[in-house]
Amino acid sequence: MNGFSKRERLEISIVAPLFNEEANVNRFVTELVAVLHPLVSSFEIVLVDDGSSDRTWEQIAALERWQPSVRGISLLRNFGHQHALLAGLAYASGRAVITMDGDLQHPPALIPRLLEAWRNGAKVVHTSRLDADDTGLLKRLTSRGFYWVFSKLAGFDVPPGTSDFRLVDAAVLETLLRLRDPEPFLRGMIHWLGAPSATIAYRARPRHAGRSKFTLGKMIRLSVRGLVSFTTLPLRLGTWAAAATGVFAFAEIGYIVVQYARGETVPGWASVLTVVSFMFGILFLLLGILGTYLASVHEAVRNRPLYVVGRETGGAARAAWHLEAG
Repeated sequence: MNGFSKRERLEISIVAPLFNEEANVNRFVTELVAVLHPLVSSFEIVLVDDGSSDRTWEQIAALERWQPSVRGISLLRNFGHQHALLAGLAYASGRAVITMDGDLQHPPALIPRLLEAWRNGAKVVHTSRLDADDTGLLKRLTSRGFYWVFSKLAGFDVPPGTSDFRLVDAAVLETLLRLRDPEPFLRGMIHWLGAPSATIAYRARPRHAGRSKFTLGKMIRLSVRGLVSFTTLPLRLGTWAAAATGVFAFAEIGYIVVQYARGETVPGWASVLTVVSFMFGILFLLLGILGTYLASVHEAVRNRPLYVVGRETGGAARAAWHLEAG
């Protein structure tokens, strides 16, 4: 349930997950306030500390003294970007909610265009990140390749450059929060809903301070999570691969029988090892695919909370920590 549902609904909520961003918090909020004040009658900024090990939470808590629009949520540990984003969305009370990163790579100056598209009827306003001049060729190719593969397998289009910088109408958000995926992939979930949308292109700014926490390993895990959540085609591909290798194996057996009958068999192990190695390679590939899906099913069956809120500050903050069930 929305953490601030009893308060009067505001016009706009900004939700930003933060992980070790102590050097960016004040600048981020200052720029947001400067942009939002002339645009809307009421707003809130929901900052989610995703188990930071630096002074991010202290910076958030200190903001309450001079910026009452800030709501702070501290998760008990690092649950990951998508889970932290969901926590902030569950606490947002605006008629429209804008999600963005707190490192200032998502430019606050684009917010007026997001609001304009929303006021013109779009229920979701996506953004499309344009490649910066220093973006490497490998990153460009892998990013575009992933979204191409994902769109083909999932059956709906997620354009290249899609990011978690977007505006979501409150009605769409209520539906989104009912999608209890144990491994959430919000970029896919929101496109899957199919709400009337618009897309605005932007060029990312350099980080204001610190280094990116989105490592190659996290990128790979997010990609696998997205594919497993929205398509079972890899399982069907496994079946087809098994059928193909079965045909190959029977053809090899037939060839061996014919050669034996003709007395042309040559003792040796090379061909045997080749076939066995090939079969075991396919077998372990299939086991890996099955294991990935079983792990996802296991997470769903356990029904553990997607995140655990430890502390809150600002607005209707509650002292006791509590669970937000998945």
